[in-house]
Amino acid sequence: MRRTPKESTDSWRRISRRALLLGGAQLGFAGMLGLRMHHMQVDQADEFRLLAEENRINLRLIPPSRGRIFDRKGKIIAENAPTYRITLVREDAGNVEDVIAKLSALVELDEDELNRALTEMRRSAPFLPITIADRVSWEAISRVAVNAPALPGVTPEVGLSRFYPEHGNFAHVIGYVGPVSERDLARYEDPEPVLRIPRFQIGKVGVEAKYEEELRGKAGAKRVEVNAVGRVMRELDRREGDNGADLQLTIDADLQDYVQARLGHESASCVIIDTEKGDLLAIASAPSFDPNKFVRGISVADYAILRENDHRPLASKTVQDAYPPGSTFKMVTALAALEAGILSPDDTVYCPGHMELGSRRFHCWKRTGHGHLTLEQALQQSCDVFFYDVALKVGIDKMADMGHRLGLGVPPDVPMSAVTAGIMPSREWKQRERGKGWQLGDTVNASIGQGFVLASPLQQAIMTARIASGREIHPRLVKTINGVETEVVGGQTLDINPNHLRYVRKGMSAVMNSNRGTGFRSRVVAPGYELAGKSGTSQVRNRVVANDEVPWIERDHALFVAYGPIEAPKIAISVVVEHGGGGSSAAAPIARDVALQALYGGTPPLSAYPSADHEKIQEQQERLDRERLERAEQARGRA
Repeated sequence: MRRTPKESTDSWRRISRRALLLGGAQLGFAGMLGLRMHHMQVDQADEFRLLAEENRINLRLIPPSRGRIFDRKGKIIAENAPTYRITLVREDAGNVEDVIAKLSALVELDEDELNRALTEMRRSAPFLPITIADRVSWEAISRVAVNAPALPGVTPEVGLSRFYPEHGNFAHVIGYVGPVSERDLARYEDPEPVLRIPRFQIGKVGVEAKYEEELRGKAGAKRVEVNAVGRVMRELDRREGDNGADLQLTIDADLQDYVQARLGHESASCVIIDTEKGDLLAIASAPSFDPNKFVRGISVADYAILRENDHRPLASKTVQDAYPPGSTFKMVTALAALEAGILSPDDTVYCPGHMELGSRRFHCWKRTGHGHLTLEQALQQSCDVFFYDVALKVGIDKMADMGHRLGLGVPPDVPMSAVTAGIMPSREWKQRERGKGWQLGDTVNASIGQGFVLASPLQQAIMTARIASGREIHPRLVKTINGVETEVVGGQTLDINPNHLRYVRKGMSAVMNSNRGTGFRSRVVAPGYELAGKSGTSQVRNRVVANDEVPWIERDHALFVAYGPIEAPKIAISVVVEHGGGGSSAAAPIARDVALQALYGGTPPLSAYPSADHEKIQEQQERLDRERLERAEQARGRA
């Protein structure tokens, strides 16, 4: 049917309007597009230029080199050794599984280490490098470098890792480092960015942990240009950080090595402290462990061996453990009584072998009794009844005050982990801690270092140094920081009557140099090197049975404290042999040997010992020299 002219005209009019609307819409869209392009290319040009620059330029942290640790003579005991490792950046790798599969064809990857790395990768930011393989060989690094184009995101690197060349000798003192954990980060209010680098190592225990900030230093940074797959093309800029500070300890590494060897396979500890500045010359716990295993990541099997050892190699016994000091505490009781004026050097006490107190009988170690004794004789023969009697007259509070003045019940300020304060009980202490009133029997027990009294080997060494010097000696472990001498704390007089100190020292001298002294068999005969000391035996069981009739774990602890030379004290010593039996038989010989080693600055001549002991000492010295040499060779082999 043909359209009428009017219908044709209307149709053209409708088509023209649609064309106009469509054309207008197209022009509007083109205008908006132009405006948007102008906004992006002109108004936002700087912003997009910066984003493009960030895609091409990466900022990477440069971990600082950790400060080294030396002994007092400059021998290095903690250093940084170069190691090769392979890292992977997730966002650069793309298909991580594919890249790892290619990498495993070139390098043998430890399955546990790889799983740990993949876990770290999932928890970390995608741009952070994750260590896939650590301590790999140079040949492996070379293969990875040659095949780099096929391994996006993979980088062979040279890094630094902590190494302890003395192995177990300083494990309990300087501790070890390990990767930063979530628990570590939680301790910081605003953790430094370098701490978030996976596997970055910080001090975990000991000096490494206590001086973490000084040893860590400050991280540097570098700007690098990367290509489309994230591979570094060139370094654009670098800002070096600050290396960690070097520490010098007060410890003599050779003396520490000897002490560790002399303690041997015992569960034991020994502290040697300088009586002038309080410098710790040796502070050893046995048995020990190799801290390098913790740096590398100790295996479950190796850790189980350490934890299940009944001699507790992981424990730093010198500062963490507190023992009843036994008869080494009798100097505290004596000085409290002398200062209180209830005892004089000529006073005597009769020892029938026991003392009755109410319905209880307190025995002396010598069941037949010592008879009448003066203070000097009571210390010399370690009579218990003498000190029971004196303690009941002076009271626990004056004994506690004297104990505190000599460093007992006070945590020593040393940069080691889990330092115990021990216990120096008083009436107020028992009421506060136990909710009970003090009993006279408690005083009797405390008078001979039993009952509630507990002291660490370090505290016993401090006590002995203070008695020997009459001054307030505080232990110092770090000698210098980056060459700057650390402060020597204390040195003031103890404000104890010098005559009273002299009476007690005379008794301690008699312990080692009188033929009735409990330490006489461990005396030194070299003129000018004689020692003064005191033995102690602390009970660990209630029943009266000889030590050799009970299992090792039920035997008494053996203790000995000493200082020397008598006329001009230079060092003070404490030795504790766990379950070693008697202090005079198990601990005194060790104290004598390490004292001579310290005073002579090496192996002493046989003439320092009684002639009857020369053959035995000669054999011992040769055996220890062999063991030290073998241990050093084994350490070099493990390095």
